Order: sequence, then C-alpha cells, then structure tokens
Amino acid sequence: MTATEQRSAVAAAPARRGRRAARPRGGGSWLLNAVAGLVLISGAIGLQTLHMTEGELSDPLTYTGAKGQDVDARRFTARVDSFSVAKSIETSSTTLGTDNLFLIVMVSAKSSLKPYHLSEAVLLTADGKRFDNTDRVDNSVLLSNTWVQPDIWVSGRYVFEVPASALPGASVVIGLPREVVSEAYLPEVEVDLGLDDEGARKLVASPEAVYSVKK
Repeated sequence: MTATEQRSAVAAAPARRGRRAARPRGGGSWLLNAVAGLVLISGAIGLQTLHMTEGELSDPLTYTGAKGQDVDARRFTARVDSFSVAKSIETSSTTLGTDNLFLIVMVSAKSSLKPYHLSEAVLLTADGKRFDNTDRVDNSVLLSNTWVQPDIWVSGRYVFEVPASALPGASVVIGLPREVVSEAYLPEVEVDLGLDDEGARKLVASPEAVYSVKK
C-alpha cells in the first residue's frame, strides 16, 4: 500500500451563505441567474489561481512507499529493488574513485498508458538535502535513459555520490520530466530506503571495492 501526499493544496472555494433562493417561475430569469452563477464561480477560481505562487502551481503529487513495494503514481509505477555502496565505479573507459561513497540504487518501473522516460532520480536526506545523480557517470547507463513501457517492467540503476552522513533516513525520489508532461502537479514517487543509523553504519562498513556499469 502507498500513501498519497499532495504537497500543495488549492484553497477551497468560499462556501455559500444563507438559504438557497427559490427558483423564479420565468425561464428567462432562471437562465440569466444560471449564467451569473457560472461567472461568479469562474471568478472565484481565477482569484484562487492568481493567489497561488509559482512553486505551488508546479509542486508535484508525491506517492510514498518503502523499498520492495510497487509505488503506483498513476502514470507510472516504480519499485526500489535493492541498493548498495561502492568506493569506485568502473565505466567502459575508466575507473572512478571517490573520497565519499557511490550509492547505487536499482529500480524497476512500468508506465500505465504510454511510454515515458523517467526523470533522473534525487536522493532526499532526512534533513532535507537533495543530491542529484552523479555527473561522473554517463546518463546512458541510468534508468532515465530507458523507455518505460505500459505494463512491461524494466529495470535500471541510479548512481549518487554522497557522504556517509546522507544515508540514514534517506529516500529516493523519481518523477517525470516536466518537458514530457507540461502540466501542474506532476506525479512522483518517494521511496524510503529503510536505513536507520545502525543500518547505514553496517552498509558503510562494507562497501564494494568496485561497482561496474560497463555495458
């Protein structure tokens, strides 16, 4: 099961006051009143929209879950299958080292109605810091480079370069690129990796020496 969290709520339209007026007997008067009512409602919606900030209009709808769960975000479903840490990444041309850690997150996904490329993932820490995928690893080896098709599970990875302190309480956030679906409230999934302080210490204590992303 996943919980749906809408980060920005649109203010409700003002409630009507007083009793409902009796319907006039004349058909023309009723039609004029109906039109006037529609104009008033449209005006109220317009005022609400004008008072919303740019951030509120672009905030995503976030569907939350845990590692191993299928998180349904309506347009697509994603699942974090596993994750690991490494001290270096082997690519097709070189081996990359780090003074921090490479966090490799394996994700499976499928779309609902049409193919999508998912966005690059973000690692969200317990204290609100956000880490993008490392730019030291080519995007071609990430899940964001794979077409996610309707009802067909595909798998891929995301790779982050982070300090060990980022791991306790961390979540992975995956959504759709705004240039693909140009509308407010795009869906995204936020998956809790389930790492408490002890779990993070155990993970950091035994990193892989080399993780290969060679095709």
